[in-house]
Amino acid sequence: MPHLTVNGVRLHYTDSGQGDETIVFSHGLLMSGRMFDAQVAQFSSRYRCITYDHRGQGNSDAPLDGYDMETVAEDAAALIRELANGPVHFAGLSMGGFVGMRLALRHPELLRSLIILESSADPEPEDNKPKYRKMNFVARWFGLGVVVDKVMPIMFGQSFLTDPARAAQKAQWRDRIKANDRKGIVRAVNGVIDRVGVYQDLDQISTPALILVGDEDVATVPAKSERMRDAIAGAEMHLIPGAGHSATIEEPAAVNAHIETYLARV
Repeated sequence: MPHLTVNGVRLHYTDSGQGDETIVFSHGLLMSGRMFDAQVAQFSSRYRCITYDHRGQGNSDAPLDGYDMETVAEDAAALIRELANGPVHFAGLSMGGFVGMRLALRHPELLRSLIILESSADPEPEDNKPKYRKMNFVARWFGLGVVVDKVMPIMFGQSFLTDPARAAQKAQWRDRIKANDRKGIVRAVNGVIDRVGVYQDLDQISTPALILVGDEDVATVPAKSERMRDAIAGAEMHLIPGAGHSATIEEPAAVNAHIETYLARV
């Protein structure tokens, strides 16, 4: 299980595939690099594929601090510098998208392209904060198992959650969310809740950008992706039918097809 120490924290990562270009995959809150398994399987025959777990999540260490989005983005920048030989295609989902936009603004030399999935350039809506803070408090003191059933409809769309044929996959991801380090997740959630928006800076992004969002996403609704598309020069956006907030898991074939077409152009 490889780890890399950047900015004083050990991050778990995977490194597979081969090719002249590299794709770095950055996961969403409560998840891990495993949410890109289908993308790594698809692209590793032609690209070097790197996934990593954010501090406090998955198999990475959970330090006491450094969970604000600026620091988490610097973690990603340091990881790219250590592992990649040149600029990369960066695919960030939700929290990973927050990271990707900050990389494009602060470190554009590290990116060949930016793929934003199920994300937003805005701060967390004020109406959401009390609910998320309450769930975070419960998770901190009683464990993620107490709140996971409330989290699942936020992380996944109804098409996925109600499909009997995908019950085993749903149970697998439910268990993976529960398995996160309790203290690390609480800190990571606070970092996401308290993030500063970057929407006002998006017109400074010159990196080619692809935006994907599920039409069942209730966490970052498609309108947020439309705002990003309109603000980033030359960005293109596609809806993923039947997907919620975790389209790489829910509808991997559609996600892969859009990424494949985009990378062939850029």
